[in-house]
Amino acid sequence: MSEAAVALRGVAQRFGRKVVLRNLELELRPGTIVGLVGANGSGKTTLFSVLSGLLQPDAGERWLFGRAADEVDAQARARLAYVAHATQLYGALSARENLRLFADLRAAAGLSTRPADEVLLELGLSPEALGRPVSTFSRGMAQRVALARALAARPELLLLDEPFTALDAAGRGMLSRVLLDERSRGAAVLLSSHDFDALIQICDRIVLLEGGALVRSVEHQGDRESFRRRAAALWQDLPADPGDTMVAG
Repeated sequence: MSEAAVALRGVAQRFGRKVVLRNLELELRPGTIVGLVGANGSGKTTLFSVLSGLLQPDAGERWLFGRAADEVDAQARARLAYVAHATQLYGALSARENLRLFADLRAAAGLSTRPADEVLLELGLSPEALGRPVSTFSRGMAQRVALARALAARPELLLLDEPFTALDAAGRGMLSRVLLDERSRGAAVLLSSHDFDALIQICDRIVLLEGGALVRSVEHQGDRESFRRRAAALWQDLPADPGDTMVAG
């Protein structure tokens, strides 16, 4: 079996007296898509920050690509991509210029990147939109640019915090197809989402984060309808949250 793209062993994270992650265990292997669900405030974004190296865990071990990663060095960062809930794009630059800037930074480190226009068109941007400032884009269009920037690097580990946010039905379908292609390419994908149907269509496993720990998981074992029923039962275990719009369909 291939080595894990990422593994967390007994990871804990706190902010002051507040414990956000506790004794967390997680493993993602190449060629798999794992969905992360949990109520608002359950620690999903903190988990992504630990996985991507933006936060150092207070306890436990983080492994990346078969090596212990007390620090996420430049070599490991070049092999992963993280799309946060905020798109973190340069509004004054066009979609094409945002990706070309990213490519220039990677080129300075000797790393290759897919052509900007190719990946932007793949993510559903129209040809006439490529040269427009991102500040003129809708939230959904900006989300496509952020996703395109991540995919341009051909990452081995893809971390996506609510990637379906602001995408219309066509956009959600497009992103689902792209992520399935990434899985076929051998990437390991972890994504959080409130879109039950999208997760059911593309995930190999869905895990529930509750109280800072991964408490339950459901695996797809060849029968998509059975997977849907078991995942819906997991959904019902989510604690009530007034701001949570997650719906099992």
